[in-house]
Amino acid sequence: MWKLVSGRIIQTTDETRIKFRTNISQEILEKLEELSERHNTHSNYLLENGLWNVLAAGVIEFDKNLRPADRIQYKTTYDKELLESVKEFAKDHKLFINDVIEYSVGYIDFKDIKTKEHKNRLES
Repeated sequence: MWKLVSGRIIQTTDETRIKFRTNISQEILEKLEELSERHNTHSNYLLENGLWNVLAAGVIEFDKNLRPADRIQYKTTYDKELLESVKEFAKDHKLFINDVIEYSVGYIDFKDIKTKEHKNRLES
């Protein structure tokens, strides 16, 4: 992101974001890439949106026997507060974080997602 400091624009790192690596279904990632192109966003913004919605609902119905077999490593950044909440939510429901992430894809609200331009925003 960019910040306006003393009348000058300076590029800076968004301190509210944290890097995170997990394994996610390749099929789901491919679907997210298609959706992100269609909606002018990034796949991690879509996942964040779905995760916020799952956390807001407070419930999850997940069958551990139906875990995808095509999981691959996925590295991205998430909102720090969101990721901590997801970790706690997964622990409380005796699930893995990647289970919650994959589940959240069904809860994306396309009317309320960050666009690709969000990471290049200007803040004062």
